[in-house]
Amino acid sequence: MAMDVAVTAWLKGELGPTTDLTDLETRYTRLGTARAVALEVLRERLAALRAQPSTINVSGAVAVGFVENIKAYERQIAALENGEPPAPDDPTDGSAGTLGVLRLRERPRR
Repeated sequence: MAMDVAVTAWLKGELGPTTDLTDLETRYTRLGTARAVALEVLRERLAALRAQPSTINVSGAVAVGFVENIKAYERQIAALENGEPPAPDDPTDGSAGTLGVLRLRERPRR
């Protein structure tokens, strides 16, 4: 299955315009949906960030932190897992006779 223009545009919007299109094509052929491709790429990026130190501080010279980047990836992954934003190749709601999956998540305590 080849990616069409709408799927390519959606993936570029989610993953950034510099993402390798050949890699996305390969993943799309293997996984079958744009949402699955985006989730796989984002999870790899998140894993790479988590494998590095989250903050680097050289006294009096520079301080770099990646904690907010990690949180941003986690929020984007959670949104994609919840179906937002809709992908062009998502199944429509009018498909009768199909099973759906509902994920229940505990709400954070205040």
